[in-house]
Amino acid sequence: PVYQEVTILFSLTRESGVFQPQSALSDMEFASVSSYRGPGNTDPRPNNKLPILLWWSSNLFPHFPGDTERVDCARSSCLVTSNCKVQLYRRTASIIFYGTDFRAYEAPLPRLAHQTWALFHEESPMNNYLLSHSVGIRLFNYTATFRRESDYPLTLQWLPSLDYLLKAPAVPLQEKNRWRRAGLAPVLYIQSHCDVPSDRDRYVQELMKYIEIDSYGKCLNNKPLPDYLEDTSTATGEDRRFMSFVGHYKFHLALENGLCPDYMTEKLWRPMHQGCVPIYRGSSSVADWLPNSHPAILIDEFHSSRDLAEFIKTLDQDDVKYSRYLEYKTPSKITNLRLLEGLENREWGVNDMSKPNYLNGFECFVCSRENERLAAVKVHRKNPKRNPLPQPKMANSSHMGCPLPSPGYGPVESIDPNDGWLQMWPQDYWQSLDQAEGLESLVRHNVSDPSLLWQHIQSIAVRRARGR
Repeated sequence: PVYQEVTILFSLTRESGVFQPQSALSDMEFASVSSYRGPGNTDPRPNNKLPILLWWSSNLFPHFPGDTERVDCARSSCLVTSNCKVQLYRRTASIIFYGTDFRAYEAPLPRLAHQTWALFHEESPMNNYLLSHSVGIRLFNYTATFRRESDYPLTLQWLPSLDYLLKAPAVPLQEKNRWRRAGLAPVLYIQSHCDVPSDRDRYVQELMKYIEIDSYGKCLNNKPLPDYLEDTSTATGEDRRFMSFVGHYKFHLALENGLCPDYMTEKLWRPMHQGCVPIYRGSSSVADWLPNSHPAILIDEFHSSRDLAEFIKTLDQDDVKYSRYLEYKTPSKITNLRLLEGLENREWGVNDMSKPNYLNGFECFVCSRENERLAAVKVHRKNPKRNPLPQPKMANSSHMGCPLPSPGYGPVESIDPNDGWLQMWPQDYWQSLDQAEGLESLVRHNVSDPSLLWQHIQSIAVRRARGR
């Protein structure tokens, strides 16, 4: 494994000066950081004895003001900082990265054997396909992603609470039917982020052949928004007037921008909150999290877009069948224990001041794990024969792995070679694999200059071409 190889290389290069234990930030400066004591924490150590967690992505640093702070978590304490000068500091135990900002050519190298890497990535897989490849995700020891298999799962991050689902429909069914008779289409599509990996517009365009769809966004636009709604930017929040407008529709096309197990966003939960039926494509495991067996129409369960259109028309004309899709608004009809337990047991909150946000929660998760690891290392040094050196934990594909982007409709062979989607997303996926392999090579060879990434990528390509 990469981490073990780095450990071996570290032992060979430490005396040669590659490892630099001191940094521009001294013990004196860290000792001056103000501290506070969290409930339940009895860690007696002063600041200058605590392990350091470095947030490499400073834009995500969950503290203010300043760039350094002591955190007292449930069981242990750490110093946290966004000051990258401490990268090579002996007490810097872990570096935390934000997946969207993580770039192979900017990685903190050399990767030191005494440090772990932690990944926080709650956003779409399209933001960084490097993390979807095994060789890329294995560079990290701890993960917080939308995948349930990650160390600190963020799967339900877009669902604030159970009450969010239980809220009564914004527009009663009788009124929705009146709007239908007045000329409103049965299906709403509102999307202004076009040309995404899921290729959702290609599918919607095909579906439009068989059923009427009102499309208000920049993608496949066929209807203007009312004058009092200036643009679709309000769709990213929950603007009251905008939500009232879209709530008049019976069905919402809810298509994620990237396809990956457990990646579910407001595209799914917001229509359900409003009391509209989502027509969903995104997470292949979405059924594991739905409140019961019939709150959404799953596109992938239909053989063709024509079949889907006919099913929607049937529901549109039958109030009894349509109403079954809103039964989850009654608490007793929410039967999915995984969903209920997931909402109940997550330690972080969404718009809940009684719980930490998931950034601070993951920070404390890493802090606790690092204190445990460092304590085990200390015990090993005292008696190596009795206490083996703890093996570093390593992430795997189940923590983030997402599939190669595929066309939203039809086989890839049917797409024009000059098609913009075809030229962009499959290529991005495979280029990200090249970068992941290149970075792994830099780490394995204990390289300290990330700009050598392209040279390593080229060397890998040459060896591959020669069959090695």
